[in-house]
Amino acid sequence: MILDAPAPAGYRFRQLTADDRRAVTHLDSWAFPSPADPDEIEKGPSPLTWDRVVGVEPDGEAAPDGGLAALHASYPFSRFPVPGGTLPTAGLTWVGVHPQHRRRGIATAMIDLHLARCRERGEPLSALFAAEYPIYGRFGYGKAADDVRLTVPRGAALRDVPGAAEHTVRIEHADRGRHAALVDTVHRVAGESVGGTGINRPGWATRESAELQASWWRDSTTFRGGQESRRIVVVERDGEPRGYALLRRKLDWVPTGTDGTVNVLEAVALDAAASRALWGVLLDLDLMTETKPFILAPDDPLLALLRNPRAAGQRRVDNVWIRLVDLPTALAGRRYAAGIDATLAVTDARLPDNAGVWHLRAAPFGAATCERADTAPSEADLALDVRELGAAYLGGTSLAGLAAAGLVDERVPGALAAASTAFGWPVAPVCSWVF
Repeated sequence: MILDAPAPAGYRFRQLTADDRRAVTHLDSWAFPSPADPDEIEKGPSPLTWDRVVGVEPDGEAAPDGGLAALHASYPFSRFPVPGGTLPTAGLTWVGVHPQHRRRGIATAMIDLHLARCRERGEPLSALFAAEYPIYGRFGYGKAADDVRLTVPRGAALRDVPGAAEHTVRIEHADRGRHAALVDTVHRVAGESVGGTGINRPGWATRESAELQASWWRDSTTFRGGQESRRIVVVERDGEPRGYALLRRKLDWVPTGTDGTVNVLEAVALDAAASRALWGVLLDLDLMTETKPFILAPDDPLLALLRNPRAAGQRRVDNVWIRLVDLPTALAGRRYAAGIDATLAVTDARLPDNAGVWHLRAAPFGAATCERADTAPSEADLALDVRELGAAYLGGTSLAGLAAAGLVDERVPGALAAASTAFGWPVAPVCSWVF
């Protein structure tokens, strides 16, 4: 893997290994302050795939605490869901700079190296969760998905769904040995066919690597925040798992009695009936006052099943961000909800190979092609930056909406409406867990 991308003056890149675990953990504690003791964190499994972790070391100046000045890593998503398919994608993560070394161009150099390594590995996309909203747009990432956060009062009324009562429920301590295969299977199937429709959910990344699996199932008291150990609710029909929820409860005693919270870490169901059965349990646990799902898709069934969704205080939060690394491969690798035959004039300050005019063709939900066009940028149907293309890529952000904000330029009448329809997708994109 290349490491010869230019680092800022006074610094050098270094490929890290598992032997650098302590330095990585301590740098992460500087970049992202946490009450957790780094020494305690090191006792558990790391989620990192080490051949994808790069550190930055001072060249001459002593590193803080004898460690790293910065680092970044990525997760290997070999089958990251895009509209109508999957593509190899790098899940950018653990991007951190020690406070002593900020404002020296280190983050910019790390992103440039990351994008170069994506190209070397044949990953046409990079995806991330942004710790701070303003950071990644300048590197060509677009906010491609939102999720919804709720606080649902206990006993909130739900609409009836035929077949929900035919499910049985198990509530158990969550255990990797007993439950990992069930969780992985239900999670994967739910992403491939949302609600049994046969339509996939873009952005629905699975925890593919052994390192991510080990880290996901870790249940150290260090990360519980005063809550109980992790529990799982499994709903089954005729002995077949149809949904699950991973959760932790927290109980406080107040003068009026109990004040408990159900924190739902992940809730997944394969159809409407299973979803109704699952949430019927989660919203009515004894001694609890409220239930807080961590991440829900904007079109999650719970939002339609609640008889009074206003009482849940909905809040939208940015979810996955997308960066097109290999533009023609990325655009040809997804499907489109309507036919499209358009030329796109694209700017990309960081990856010049992506810049220029591209001719995108596709039949509705069919195979697509994307090739360079012998067309002047001024004569293209639409003009936009790669950031806006990333925002629209998963089908959750409207090109027409971006145009209304002045971020997409329609140069041929009617092209915007056609392209906006084609880039849309029947299912809202979301990732159910933060990487």
